[in-house]
Amino acid sequence: MAGSSRSIKLLIVFLILGALSTFIPTGYVLISPGSAEDLRELVAVEGSRQDQGKFFLVTVSQQQANIPMAIYGLLHPHIELQPLSHIIPQGMDRETYRQLMKEWMTESQLLAQVVALQRSGYQVEIESDGVVIVKLLPDSPSTNILEKDDIIVAVDGTPVYLADQVVSAVQSRKVGDEVTLTVIREGETLERTVKTGPHRDDPSLAALGILIRTLDWKPVLPLEIHMRTGDIGGPSAGVMFVLEIINQIKPQDITGGHLIAGTGTIDLNEKVGPIGGVYQKVIAAEKAGAEYFIVPRENYEEAREAARRVKLVPVTNLQEALNFLETLEPLPTQEALPGAGEQSPAA
Repeated sequence: MAGSSRSIKLLIVFLILGALSTFIPTGYVLISPGSAEDLRELVAVEGSRQDQGKFFLVTVSQQQANIPMAIYGLLHPHIELQPLSHIIPQGMDRETYRQLMKEWMTESQLLAQVVALQRSGYQVEIESDGVVIVKLLPDSPSTNILEKDDIIVAVDGTPVYLADQVVSAVQSRKVGDEVTLTVIREGETLERTVKTGPHRDDPSLAALGILIRTLDWKPVLPLEIHMRTGDIGGPSAGVMFVLEIINQIKPQDITGGHLIAGTGTIDLNEKVGPIGGVYQKVIAAEKAGAEYFIVPRENYEEAREAARRVKLVPVTNLQEALNFLETLEPLPTQEALPGAGEQSPAA
């Protein structure tokens, strides 16, 4: 009886520890497939028409893991377990990070409008107060050279209006190259030169080790464009926003009636940039029935590991994405399908 009583007590202890473990955070985040959103439902361009095909924005889900969730993430083939410090920079709280992601999404939308309208033959002016440094990251090569709240107005003498322009200019250099920034600090204009270091997410990319955001910028648009993305944050849908806007401006459906998902940032020079979570995004696209997935070329190998049915389309710029769309064989319209002209019973 004593042995049986001891076993029951041990079982109770383990059950209690297991229950308590669900409330203990691990310092890790689960990255899992999110959703595929029909961009026609999120973007509306003045005077646009309905199309048979669709462009999809794809997302990932991020959730801080307790102990059972962390074990589940380690065992699940479609979930990635990452340290929280790889998601949220050290010293930044979750609310500040969430707000920064929201601002990047807003900037991505505005940038997509500019690129799509310019590509469609419209002239678009940009108004901006410059790019502010939000934070210097740990071990930043900019330490003691740049300061929080510095406003960047030029990179190597070329004026910049958007945070995306600063990122593109820096990443066009090699790791170890010097970059000269023109900054405004407490009303004084200064020149500061920084030797780039490796990017924390991709060591092959040059970085300054700073978090930045655009100050009060807006494009002067010749067409009215409404975009709503709810709680989706970050800049990774840029190229898909551009394709959706172009599709609504053009008289023909550039999807050819197909279901096309994708991801990737885009800059004013129409360069498509790499993103995180592409493995999970490919899975989300396949679950939504996408036939094709447009992916930044830098993310292609990771996307290949996830793809089972969807056809990957690696691109480095907007033109390559448009070239691919031109190769698609248009599907028959609903009116041309067999039986489309037959009468149906009235309900």
